[in-house]
Amino acid sequence: MKILVGVKRVVDYAVKVRVQNNTVDLKNIKMSLNPFCEIAIEEAVRLKEKKVADEVVAVSIGPKQATETLRTALAMGADRAIHVMTDLRTDYMELQPYAISQIFEKIVEQEQSDLVLLGKQGIDSDCGQTGPMLAGLLGWPQVTFASKIEADDDGGMTVERETDSGMESIRIPQLPAVITCDLRLNEPRYATLPNIMKAKKKKVDTMIAEDMGIDLKPRNEVLRVFEPPARKEGIMVDSVDSLLDKLKNEAGLLS
Repeated sequence: MKILVGVKRVVDYAVKVRVQNNTVDLKNIKMSLNPFCEIAIEEAVRLKEKKVADEVVAVSIGPKQATETLRTALAMGADRAIHVMTDLRTDYMELQPYAISQIFEKIVEQEQSDLVLLGKQGIDSDCGQTGPMLAGLLGWPQVTFASKIEADDDGGMTVERETDSGMESIRIPQLPAVITCDLRLNEPRYATLPNIMKAKKKKVDTMIAEDMGIDLKPRNEVLRVFEPPARKEGIMVDSVDSLLDKLKNEAGLLS
């Protein structure tokens, strides 16, 4: 089995973004591997360690700096990587899920992949659309928000997923399939120094997004990007009675 894993380069989750000129300013800001994509890589590597998969291929779309993100995936255990080079922003401002899904479709067909693992969403745009769109384009079964993945003896997979009303178990009778990974699926490993060094020697193929015959123009236009209003400064109260008085008479929360 060959597993294809999507790897996205995003603004680091701990960074407070800056809004300038009606967009998020990406200059001189720390970028890192999307946390949900990191979970997808970990799950793919675990499936390989269980002898369920033979090869794990990491794919990233973005500028030349996305190679650093791919090296992280390689250090975690991916066998090789594919970098689809483009200078378009991948945070929904320019390159959007439909075009990304079409790029992945071409790579899946080229690689003859049996399973595609993606993060359930990118923490920059929070769309969560690439996995379902890719499954639709390929005509493959899909399971989203996976919190547990188990390979069956007959070539299928049983996936437990999270929903608003609880847990749901879905069986995929036969691969290929697309699965998007949720937070509770696993805890990603830290890349060790020896594996980081080995990752520098692993193969990274490069493709140019604009040469793939895909219309990369955005389908939607972002009209406005703005920061949330500043939170009002809190006040200290000297007693419970004072707190109750303010909640009742000033905030109107108590009757």
